[in-house]
Amino acid sequence: MKRLFFITTALCLLSGTATLKAAEPLQYGNFESWTTRNFKESHLIGGKSRKVYEVGPQASYTDDKGYRPEASQWATSNVVAKVAGITKCSNAVFPDTRADGGRCAKLTTLIEHCSALGIIDIDVLVAGTMFLGRMFEPIKSTSQPYSKMEMGVPFTRRPEAVEFDYRVEVPQGAGRIYSSGFGKKKTMKGTDRAEVMVLLQRRWEDADGNLYAKRIGTGRERFGTTTAGWVNKHHMPITYGNATGKDLPDLIAPDRSYYARNSKGKMVPVREVGWDEPDATPTHIILMFSAGSGAPYVGTPGLTLWVDNVGMVY
Repeated sequence: MKRLFFITTALCLLSGTATLKAAEPLQYGNFESWTTRNFKESHLIGGKSRKVYEVGPQASYTDDKGYRPEASQWATSNVVAKVAGITKCSNAVFPDTRADGGRCAKLTTLIEHCSALGIIDIDVLVAGTMFLGRMFEPIKSTSQPYSKMEMGVPFTRRPEAVEFDYRVEVPQGAGRIYSSGFGKKKTMKGTDRAEVMVLLQRRWEDADGNLYAKRIGTGRERFGTTTAGWVNKHHMPITYGNATGKDLPDLIAPDRSYYARNSKGKMVPVREVGWDEPDATPTHIILMFSAGSGAPYVGTPGLTLWVDNVGMVY
């Protein structure tokens, strides 16, 4: 009996050890380091001084001089827009400080207001989002938002899960709104949710420069309630192969395709055309954290997601 007890105990310990694999951190995924971009908006809309934050090397730039987005694989929904000769900044992803003094990323949904002498008077809802990829500035319109960002980076490994610390705050009684800056804001039923998503793709390009992909791995979680503080070392598993019917993102519809640069340097949609074999090797990873899970310009103002210590479990 003693021998059986010791064997059982050893197996339990080994089993526990197997589920506690150490995560391999992503570069800048501890969010201790941030790049600060200092801008002055156009005098026509008040000439406010604004800070636009990016996840990357610790540095500070004025009016974007010297800033290199390729210094980090992280991009955010923080952008500089230039429309009709007017410069406007948007910032919904910030560095924040945890109780232990460490830094983290704070993503929130907010409304950016812009008015100028009665000529321009618009509200645009922005859900704080950060992702692996690149944002192309300056933004010149609110149309086709996915065409202004490159979602995903080269990646050839096969992780079991994404590990991260998180905290969520959902405003009580708040609903959703749609506000793209054109027309009146629309009130919608329900409350938005924060979202974390990972997609592993095998991409290729045809002779005409069109990009296609098959989905290899999928993971997603949505958070619609306020947490009691931080949830540390959370594992979001990755499902390989066909994820249909598993409450995971389906293949991306053609009209909602993410964009990437082809070999000719042109931004084109990446068409997902099917599920790949479960043991296939990816070429790219899309990893996104967002304070919203709806369509562009739809969300719950005030919904906030804090993220820290992002890594991959192999």
